[in-house]
Amino acid sequence: MHKARVDGRATCRFGRRFKPGIQWPATASVRSRRHLHSCYFLGATKMDISAQQKLPATDIPIYSDSATDTVYRKITLRLIPFLFICYVAGYLDRINVGFAQLQMKHDLGFSDAVYGLGAGIFFAGYFLFEVPSNLLLARVGARKTLIRIMALWGLTSACMLFIRTPVIFYVLRFVLGACEAGFFPGMILYLTYWYPAKRRGRVMALFLTAVAMAGVIGGPLSGWVMNHMAGEHGMAGWQWLFLIEGLPSCVLGVIAYLYLDNDPADATWLTDREKEIVSDQLERDQRTPSLFRGRSFGSALKTPRVYTLAFAWFTFICGVYAISFWLPTMIKSAGIADPLSIGLFSAIPYGFAAITMVVVSRHSDGCVERRFHACACAVIGAIALSAITATGTNLTMALIVLSVATSAIFTLQPLFWAIATDSLGGTRAAAGTIATINSLGLLGGFVSPAILGWTKTMTGSLTNGLYVMAVLLLLGAVVSLRFRVTQPK
Repeated sequence: MHKARVDGRATCRFGRRFKPGIQWPATASVRSRRHLHSCYFLGATKMDISAQQKLPATDIPIYSDSATDTVYRKITLRLIPFLFICYVAGYLDRINVGFAQLQMKHDLGFSDAVYGLGAGIFFAGYFLFEVPSNLLLARVGARKTLIRIMALWGLTSACMLFIRTPVIFYVLRFVLGACEAGFFPGMILYLTYWYPAKRRGRVMALFLTAVAMAGVIGGPLSGWVMNHMAGEHGMAGWQWLFLIEGLPSCVLGVIAYLYLDNDPADATWLTDREKEIVSDQLERDQRTPSLFRGRSFGSALKTPRVYTLAFAWFTFICGVYAISFWLPTMIKSAGIADPLSIGLFSAIPYGFAAITMVVVSRHSDGCVERRFHACACAVIGAIALSAITATGTNLTMALIVLSVATSAIFTLQPLFWAIATDSLGGTRAAAGTIATINSLGLLGGFVSPAILGWTKTMTGSLTNGLYVMAVLLLLGAVVSLRFRVTQPK
């Protein structure tokens, strides 16, 4: 905390002197915060004690809305496009196995059950290493964390071209999950260093549309690679797919180290005044009542809300990966055999999902309402998943139903993380708790493909497995009604 001096200036606890310029009320709270707690003021102010002494700091808008909007447009243009590209690359490495299996199962003699288990075992590795990875990010920063994660997952994904047996398949998928662990919750945590709660829903949607855009880009790209590269240099199309989609992540990791800043205090592209605006916005979040405010990570883990959030995320993830890992198979069941055509048609549901995620999240931000938006999306997604089984070989109807299901289920992701970070953003427990919620929830990524693979092997159809996913989504809809959002003051 700072203290006022006789000459009207102030010094911070690091001994730095604030420069004169912006007028502050005497009661204004100027805190030095970094990383988990927020960022600190690098600019300096002269306090107008006589004029504003009696006004409470919480009621004084120090900066205009237009000035704040301008700063956050600048931050968004700087951060989100690059993080978006990184997540597209990561998600492609995670789900390209869904396209590779169209050829790989035949070439290697794998059953649907083997494929389903291998696709899902990725999340076992992710689960075990996610919390340590996120705690490390909070300690060393985003730059060092991203270069480690992206380089390792890119190399591991490329190494999947050496798969010959189910055991090698399982091991590489597990290692891929361990390498990628911490990327997604790390980025969620990273965004809380920059954005206050009231702005996070829309920003989360922009970032998470990368999931949908990975499908839009990855479908046609995967189909083209598998069609046109098959046989080149003695390698199958699916082997080229793993190689071509894996190596770019290594390059992006190096760029992330050079391009990103750990937090606003380190951002040389922000002026001192812009840093003060960001700090003021995050300070307002600190004044919002929160169940997790002041708790340590260990204390937060004893809170039932953590596990309620984790269960809701688990149900939503079951739906997400029912789509992500099995969409190519669903389109193939509608009568499409060519890998390139399957890839092109798979881009349609993902394209609709990308638009829906942004539109619904924008509406949610405007209403400052999350839970009913999430509940509605979960119910619609459950109904659409159940209806997929009735489309048969009618490609048009299959694409319509798949588009509705994908849009509703994928939109749950930004809505959920807006809810979670409204509670956790800026708290001491944020790094570990966000990772815990995500790692527990991502076990749905193991359960979902395993159930669908087993039911398809046993019955020759995905029908029963999709019904199970629909029931889980309905449970998630009920749980989401328990979440309330406290509007920042």
